[in-house]
Amino acid sequence: MLAFLSPDWLAALDAAAQADPALAAATQGVTLVVEQQISDAPSGDVCFHVTFDNGRVTVTPGPATTTSVSFSQDYPTAMAIANGSESAQRAFMTGKLRVGGDLRTLLDHQAAMTALNDVFATVRAQTDTGASDA
Repeated sequence: MLAFLSPDWLAALDAAAQADPALAAATQGVTLVVEQQISDAPSGDVCFHVTFDNGRVTVTPGPATTTSVSFSQDYPTAMAIANGSESAQRAFMTGKLRVGGDLRTLLDHQAAMTALNDVFATVRAQTDTGASDA
C-alpha cells in the first residue's frame, strides 16, 4: 500500500498521469496548474501541483511557480475526501476546503479533470487512506 501524500504516492500519481494515452488525448489544448496544500499531515505540511501542458500531465512535489487554481485543507479533511467519507463539495461548503484562483478554469476543463480522476483511480486503489472495509 502507498501511504497517502508520501513521496512514493506522489511519484505513483505522476507515473500514472504520464503513462496514460487517453489522458494525453483528453488534455490536448489544456494549459492549467492545480496546486494542493495540505496542512498538519503526519510528516508535516505537504504541497504538490498537477500541471496540464497541452497533452502532458505531471504531478510535482512542492509549490508551483504559478497556479491556475489552488486547494488548501488540513490533513483530516484531505484524508476524508480521499477515502470518500467527505465530498470535496461538502468540505468546500463547510469551509474545510479553501479554493484560490480561477474556479472558472476548472469548470472550463471538466473533461480533463474527469480523465485525470479516472487515471488516479488506479493509484487510489493502492493507497492507504484509512477507509474501513466495513
